[in-house]
Amino acid sequence: MGLSISKLFDWLRGDRDIRVVMVGLDAAGKTTILYKMKLGEVITTIPTIGFNVESVQYKSLNMTVWDVGGQTKIRPLWKYYYQNTNAVIYVCDSTDGERFNEAREELHTLLKSDELRNAHLLVYANKQDAPNAQKPTEVAAKLGLSDIRDRPWYIQSSSAVSGEGLYEGMDWLARSLRQASAN
Repeated sequence: MGLSISKLFDWLRGDRDIRVVMVGLDAAGKTTILYKMKLGEVITTIPTIGFNVESVQYKSLNMTVWDVGGQTKIRPLWKYYYQNTNAVIYVCDSTDGERFNEAREELHTLLKSDELRNAHLLVYANKQDAPNAQKPTEVAAKLGLSDIRDRPWYIQSSSAVSGEGLYEGMDWLARSLRQASAN
């Protein structure tokens, strides 16, 4: 009974436990984003071999965020993190013009996974603080986001280092997930 009442209060407050998989090519800024959201500060990171997992509280979202390494050898393992995922955060390095096709292929491949069929997609066009960063509209076009019609998606300009745009993206994700659960 106590658990039922607790769940009822969580529902009334709008609290929601969600599972998030954060992926993208290597050096896109995934781990920096994770720890900026978790700790509110930039930490020194090294390339992720495997994964990092953290609980992150943002407004009414209680998120378990799986930050999975993006090196070519690790990408085939992404699928092992998809089960019960509510949202995918795809981080794209807006300055890495030579790898947009590769980023697009990886994104569209993961979205074909049956386990992600109901997952909402938040794309961070990261490193917007760099002078050669492409605008989010350009990143969206190069990633083929307009071709995605089977799920809610949103692209947000961001800088993992300054934190700019991270919370706006999370606001969209919270609204999107809330709307989906209301339907």
